[in-house]
Amino acid sequence: MTVMPPTGTLIPADAPFSAAQEAWLAGFVAGIAAAQRRVDGNASRAHAVTVDVLYGTQTGNAEFLASELVAQAQALGFGAAAVALDDVTPERLAAMAYVLVVTSTYGEGELPDNAGLFWDALQAEAAPRLEGLRYAVLGLGDRGYDQFCQAAKLIDTRFEQLGAVRLHERVDCDVEFEADAAGWTAGVLERLVAETGVTSASGPSTPAPRKARSPWNRRTPYPSRLAVNRLLSRPGSAKEIRHYEFDLGDSGITYEAGDALAVVPVNDDALVRALTDHLGAEGDVRLLREELEIRTPSKELIADLVERAPTSELASVVAHGDRADLESWLWGRDVLDLLRDAGPAAPGLDELLPLLRPLQARQYSISSSPLAHTGRVHLTVASVRYGRHGGVASTYLADRVAEGGSAGVYVQPNASFGVPADDVPMVMIGPGTGIAPFRGFLHERAARGASGRNWLFFGDQHRAHDFVYEEELTAFRERGVLTELDLAFSRDQAEKVYVQTRMRDRARELYAWLEDGAYVYVCGDASRMAKDVEAALLGVVASQRGRGDDDAADYLAGLRRAKRYVRDVY
Repeated sequence: MTVMPPTGTLIPADAPFSAAQEAWLAGFVAGIAAAQRRVDGNASRAHAVTVDVLYGTQTGNAEFLASELVAQAQALGFGAAAVALDDVTPERLAAMAYVLVVTSTYGEGELPDNAGLFWDALQAEAAPRLEGLRYAVLGLGDRGYDQFCQAAKLIDTRFEQLGAVRLHERVDCDVEFEADAAGWTAGVLERLVAETGVTSASGPSTPAPRKARSPWNRRTPYPSRLAVNRLLSRPGSAKEIRHYEFDLGDSGITYEAGDALAVVPVNDDALVRALTDHLGAEGDVRLLREELEIRTPSKELIADLVERAPTSELASVVAHGDRADLESWLWGRDVLDLLRDAGPAAPGLDELLPLLRPLQARQYSISSSPLAHTGRVHLTVASVRYGRHGGVASTYLADRVAEGGSAGVYVQPNASFGVPADDVPMVMIGPGTGIAPFRGFLHERAARGASGRNWLFFGDQHRAHDFVYEEELTAFRERGVLTELDLAFSRDQAEKVYVQTRMRDRARELYAWLEDGAYVYVCGDASRMAKDVEAALLGVVASQRGRGDDDAADYLAGLRRAKRYVRDVY
């Protein structure tokens, strides 16, 4: 059977079709071609069926699962490769026969940074039809968020709207994703084998070598000795930012500048005791201390308490239906506070336990370089404190792991957020603890003797109190490692100044760096800072190019596509 050629060879340039109609025709013909490729594959097993594994990731979990899926598919005889969603155009997607999508959800239901361009194109009116494409979607998320696995749901629905047919039902994984992901993978591969008849004997290629997986992970963290716990914030600061150094010992742990270190915390013993005293519970409290989240109330607990105690203060706030009001009321309240609010209607220990979320590891951007800090990994962490409460992991490190003590840790790779080639210019934007990875980047470049120019935008509230790593940055500047250093201390003058202010102030020079091929990195708060920085970057491009907002948006999209604008935001 002969596959039809692409529509570009069939439709005359002056054909009376709109762009949307031509795109539809392209997808329609590509779908026929994909279907014919499956038929031809069934007729001749010497030709491997190709499975395209597309991933959207923010922290690296989806990318890791995608690589594992590729390895398993190759072992079964399929041709397979993992590709970031943003690297796939709608036209390329329409020509695929089998597509497996693995994606996390970022923020409040948003696509991960390396999937936003893909989604924009996919939901456009001109997106091609996907008839003939068979697909399955795996979502990674956290049920604690309202928009749980929203990115996976959006892609799954849009594929269906465009005519693609599900190979397997979507699975939405919670934070403990391993078992559900393994079940989905097994089901998808079984369905692929049944539909295509491919076996390991029919596959022409040898599976690509798999990177050895570290034995240290969330379930088996490495007990690392905390060698240094040093306060960076100076007297008078409203913040408590600390520098930590963990000894990697004989763990065999390796990392790259830009990766994250996950810390497996233990709940505050004082809160555990207060909770068990309130519940009148005795005996083993290990679950409450080590395995369950008792600082942040779960959605399940909130719903249960509202039903049990309809006259409580919590129930009154929930009844108003204002999410912002509920979040404001919950701020600073833990599980014990909510149980007290419910009074005698509150559940006992046995009823409470199923309503609590698993205690999660907290990930922090690594602030060191393996080339400059052999055998150790550094973190830069702000201790979160509000009244008698505190952040689970940040106060665990600050208060409950003494120097010389140990904490469970493991590395979370972040392949998309790393130091560029030695001769490439680099712009780093990281106020507050957002400086963490960029300290590592600068140490890395210094150790490698890299020739690329480096520009850092850093800021906080007060220079006198909050200029963390001032001595190191000054030394980097004097040595020429740090080419440009722009500082923004918001409360040192009447008018507040932020890193995005400094970016606008230096728009001409910043745009010149972009034109010279600079990579732009952003680290820090996702809800405000990262959005303000992106708005400033768009403004810089628009002002210097003089071609309007749409052109600036296209320019920034080009940087994203080229992996020259990347973010590590939280």
